[in-house]
Amino acid sequence: MEFDDLQHWIDRFSKYPLVQVIDLDAAMGRGTNQNLVGEIARQIPCQVGGGIRSIDSARATLDLGARRVILGSSLILQGAINVPFARDLSAQLGPEKLVFAVDSRGGYVSIKGWQESTPIRAADMIRALDPFCSAFLYTNIDTEGLLQGIPLNIVRELRQATSRRLIAAGGIRSQQEVDDLDSIGVDAVVGMAIYQNLMPA
Repeated sequence: MEFDDLQHWIDRFSKYPLVQVIDLDAAMGRGTNQNLVGEIARQIPCQVGGGIRSIDSARATLDLGARRVILGSSLILQGAINVPFARDLSAQLGPEKLVFAVDSRGGYVSIKGWQESTPIRAADMIRALDPFCSAFLYTNIDTEGLLQGIPLNIVRELRQATSRRLIAAGGIRSQQEVDDLDSIGVDAVVGMAIYQNLMPA
């Protein structure tokens, strides 16, 4: 978040059943904003991600008040899907508390704040981790922040790969897109379109 009036945005988003909060500094390894995250989580229901790479840090984020935690980079170890870590997370925290992030560029998973590519296909990661979480958060990096729309054909393929909730992000710009995603059983993350007043909050 890069704005001064935090309370304005908390009030604006308070009508939603769940708000997504990503600590980009933590995701990029530039420190954390735990106090800010805690302030938000105490006032509105949210799922929180960014820099959560251990069971202890996931638990600490839940203790701040987050309903669910989002993990991504830590689910990849030496270029492979870290199934044992996902299993341990699920056993200790409960799958209902976990959202696994699958950030994809050109169809392949990227990690560490999108700075490092992997040879893992997004659908393969989702299939491997399906038993251990409550939802997957898919971000199409190629369209993120561009307000050019998200490719529905890719989202449909991923919807078929999991029995869990699927949340999609990356360039969503209209209510029609949100409705189209909803029609195939996919939730939408809308950010830039709201910040630029293209969609109401």
